[in-house]
Amino acid sequence: MSDPYQDDRGNKDRSIANPDGVGTLRPGHYSGHAHAASPGEPFLIGEEMSGGYGRGPDILHACTIAVERGQIAVIVGPNGAGKSTAMKAVFGMLDLRGGDVRLDGESIAALTPQARVAKGMAFVPQTSNIFTSLTVEENLEMGAFLRRDDIMRTMEQVYDLFPILRDKRRQKAGELSGGQRQQVAVGRALMTEPKVLMLDEPTAGVSPIVMDELFDRIIEIARTGLPVLMVEQNARQALEIADKGYVMVQGRNAHTGRGDELLADDEVRRSFLGG
Repeated sequence: MSDPYQDDRGNKDRSIANPDGVGTLRPGHYSGHAHAASPGEPFLIGEEMSGGYGRGPDILHACTIAVERGQIAVIVGPNGAGKSTAMKAVFGMLDLRGGDVRLDGESIAALTPQARVAKGMAFVPQTSNIFTSLTVEENLEMGAFLRRDDIMRTMEQVYDLFPILRDKRRQKAGELSGGQRQQVAVGRALMTEPKVLMLDEPTAGVSPIVMDELFDRIIEIARTGLPVLMVEQNARQALEIADKGYVMVQGRNAHTGRGDELLADDEVRRSFLGG
């Protein structure tokens, strides 16, 4: 199956991506020196990552995941495979005992999650990803806490991407449906004007119709040139929109390839996609 969105990807629409260009930091952001990625290196890569939580055993074993500008990369696999752990490792939520994480050619493995946000990484966890007692608009405003410029243009772009949020902008986020809450969470991440968007199980607990709508919006986001790295339990549907797919088993890379290649792979279909 060919990727129906491949020819439409790239920085043709910069409405969601950092308008100053990938690699440009806004006032108040982390002031470390940026280095262009080496030729052929992905924009974001967690390379040969090994590690676990605290003093516990390793959960990841020389695992590598990466995403290019304007692409969607998905991590799939059975429960307990280490998918979310790999995402958290890239974001700095556990200490690596081996490997490296590089953003635009610069190692960020020693940075805290907060410093990685300032560097341009936006992470949307699976749960507890919104402020339920705040309104939709207040949640979006919270997403722009590092910015010192006018945030209204970005907020309008989020409302254009998720029109229901404009209608409900004065409503408490805790009163929304599950799918609408996920839209708030993604919108709040986009308010940072990130250089890469990371989503942990964005369609967990939503209906198939809502899942399709969320995937459509994720495709729109990637079309702006913003890299999207996503962990997803709905493996078949996720691979259908993926430029790159990673199948993980027991903290290791089991299969890696284009989304359409993995969907066509007999072993992947039999073992992970229900035949």
